[in-house]
Amino acid sequence: MGLLSIIRKQKLKEKEVRLLLLGLDNSGKSTIVKSMLGQDVKETSPTMGFDICTVSYAGFNINIWDIGGQTSLRAFWFNYFEKTDFLMWVIDSSCLHRLQENFVEFSRVLGEDRLAGCGVVIMVNKMDLFTGDRDELRTEIIRILGLERLENHAWQIIFGSAYTGENIRAGLDWIVAEYKTKYLSL
Repeated sequence: MGLLSIIRKQKLKEKEVRLLLLGLDNSGKSTIVKSMLGQDVKETSPTMGFDICTVSYAGFNINIWDIGGQTSLRAFWFNYFEKTDFLMWVIDSSCLHRLQENFVEFSRVLGEDRLAGCGVVIMVNKMDLFTGDRDELRTEIIRILGLERLENHAWQIIFGSAYTGENIRAGLDWIVAEYKTKYLSL
């Protein structure tokens, strides 16, 4: 049995997943966490710094690192990359004029070697406020973020709403499935 096989088996046995939650300010990251935890989402304050919590889901403990998205905090994002299994990048569908800013920050983050190989969920949040065509939005996000050019990262786009709970668990479903695929395939 090779070293890689041993590492994979140990990682799967632990059933601990580290999820880094990033995105621009006011995209709804903390509200997504509250929704995942089954908490009231009506009153959510911006994250000043970071919050850590654990969600037990499908037999896994998903440790969520919710990092504030304000411009003044983005320089500190790099302090939280170590041992990240998945990145959930949150986009506010009600602020699509910020897609280019999303691209700049997303590219900067994924250019970091410590995130090489991590899975990526693009959570398009606040879809309860979106009235456009989802297929067109998906195509635009793929184009602007350059997702088709991503190497060494499995990725998925999920449309949802932390406020209504729509598809929030779908992000966790994808993470668990990808984790199993990554560490069960020998």
